[in-house]
Amino acid sequence: MAPRLDFSNFWAKDTTKGTPVVVTMENPNFSVVEIDGPDAAFRPVDKSRGKNAKQVTWVLLLKAHRAVSCISWLATIFWALLGTIKKRLIYREGVAMESGKLGKQKLLFTVIRVFLVTSLAILAFEVVAYFKGWHYFRNPSLHIPGTSDIQSLLHMVYVAWLTFRADYIAPAIQALSKFCVVLFLIQSIDRMILSFGCLWIKFKKIKPRIGWDSLKSDDVEKFGYEYPMVLIQIPMCNEKEVYEQSISAVCQIDWPKERLLIQVLDDSDDESIQWLIKTEVANWSQRGINIIYRHRVVRTGYKAGNLKSAMSCDYVKDYEFVAIFDADFQPNPDFLKQTVPHFKDNPELGLVQARWAFVNKDENLLTRLQNVNLCFHFEVEQQVNGVFLNFFGFNGTAGVWRIKALEESGGWLERTTVEDMDIAVRAHLNGWKFIYLNDVKVLCEVPESYEAYRKQQHRWHSGPMQLFRLCLPAIITSKITAWKKANLILLFFLLRKLILPFYSFTLFCIILPLTMFVPEAELPAWVICYVPVFMSFLNILPSPKSFPFIVPYLLFENTMSVTKFNAMVSGLFQLGSSYEWVITKKTGRSSESDLVAAAERESKMVNQLQVHRGASESELSELNRIMEQKEVAPKPIKKANKIYRKELALAFLLLTASVRSLLSAQGVHFYFLLFQGVTFLLVGLDLIGEQMS
Repeated sequence: MAPRLDFSNFWAKDTTKGTPVVVTMENPNFSVVEIDGPDAAFRPVDKSRGKNAKQVTWVLLLKAHRAVSCISWLATIFWALLGTIKKRLIYREGVAMESGKLGKQKLLFTVIRVFLVTSLAILAFEVVAYFKGWHYFRNPSLHIPGTSDIQSLLHMVYVAWLTFRADYIAPAIQALSKFCVVLFLIQSIDRMILSFGCLWIKFKKIKPRIGWDSLKSDDVEKFGYEYPMVLIQIPMCNEKEVYEQSISAVCQIDWPKERLLIQVLDDSDDESIQWLIKTEVANWSQRGINIIYRHRVVRTGYKAGNLKSAMSCDYVKDYEFVAIFDADFQPNPDFLKQTVPHFKDNPELGLVQARWAFVNKDENLLTRLQNVNLCFHFEVEQQVNGVFLNFFGFNGTAGVWRIKALEESGGWLERTTVEDMDIAVRAHLNGWKFIYLNDVKVLCEVPESYEAYRKQQHRWHSGPMQLFRLCLPAIITSKITAWKKANLILLFFLLRKLILPFYSFTLFCIILPLTMFVPEAELPAWVICYVPVFMSFLNILPSPKSFPFIVPYLLFENTMSVTKFNAMVSGLFQLGSSYEWVITKKTGRSSESDLVAAAERESKMVNQLQVHRGASESELSELNRIMEQKEVAPKPIKKANKIYRKELALAFLLLTASVRSLLSAQGVHFYFLLFQGVTFLLVGLDLIGEQMS
């Protein structure tokens, strides 16, 4: 039998090195210390030993100081908010009312105001009942007192209200809330599937690939690749802040000059801006860039009409591809070499879409929250749909189209304000495939003010519903497969464009505050807290640096549901505001590379007369006058803050509901309603776009 090798006793044995020494001092001022081995003196010392009353006092004082500092900080913010409310709501200093439409556009505000007045009346009634001891709403199974329990006329009215509420109001709210919760869960499942698809793409490292990373001279010789003819279009309208940097970035794209044409499509109605853009175009033309300036006298069809007019030129037939950049986009020099090669040996490919990157994403709280949404859109939605479906909505810019795909799909149409989504849907119905490149990024801006962001979101959410009405017959009768039709109708349009703003506004802005006054239809905590937080966590994953803003993001998205719901309704029923096109205001933010090249761009002004040496004297005098006006810039006018009535009405409605939730001791509901109401208040007072680091 083999010997048993058991060293457990050996390792567990407490071996002692050295000789134990006991030191005893006769002096009573010293303590007795027993040193058991040479390492005993270096053992960990209990940190709680030796603390005296003075140290404990200092620790308590430090904690008290921190608590007082936190309370004072909150009090300062609260006092500043009260001062802003007093200044903007009562005295109306430096504010302007929201420009509202007459008739149908005031319907939503009227409905919210009716809910607010009703909730205030019910709250007053409930407070009186609370102090009189009629706590029937605390009982989960509502108990209606009998006739013998009636104490007074007011008590009788209150009991009648309880009966009417339980028999008629509660069932209707419960049915609507269940319907919205089902829609909410369906949309959450869709978001989870998209997120898991994105994780699968990351895990498998799936992305569109070509035979080489970019077009280089040795690649051209190796693969026998010939540079195709590419047309670049820069549509703009009164883009004084960004025209120079966008034209400069496009003109520096690395592509053979004889196989590239740049069209600057200017719809500006300001003559001074027209001359500035003409000057910039002429400057680059003198440098050998093949660039032309086009201006429409009659601005019809907005951006779609501008692109349609440019594509009707005779020389366009000589070009195979067209790249489109909005006025605030700054592509890298290798943009075409990273995108155009994907079309080679892929005749079914109609569109290559690049990702947006933002130069001002950290400008304020509003830009940070927009960055979260757009990162999820590009990183998850566009990438997953591009990999698994070969279809996604064209973003309107930073993309390259095969001109043949545009022509066979009917070209640019002026029927909606989302011409990019329109052409993408029609191209998909004609069998063209799309590719999304998440690694190719183009710098641009996001709106820095709530007013600009609100108008942009209104256009982005009213246009798809308007397009859905127009495209539905074509989708049904198209020759694409049944599952592609289902994806277009159920997911692309209904779930992500209609259901999302509907349930978000109805559930969190209307039903939730109403359930505080109708406890029989109370929403569970997982609907208003746990699931929304989890979905916000998924949305924020593509931008991990934004995790500290997860709570503001959740609250702000619920706040924006008012604008999105209003836009969705106007587009679905073709109201007047669905046809509005408001240019998103730009600030002209530049990247670091643009700042480095600023000196070179400024040097162009010195040689402006030489650039225009072939111009007439009248043109030169007009140019000099405009440049003098540009040098002597007027002092900036202080921005007037706007008051948004629908957001303010909802803020007071939610705050009223939060007060009512205190009577029922509903902690989760109270905090959610309180913070959501404060968020609506900040947005309604136009404070969300203030500079916040």
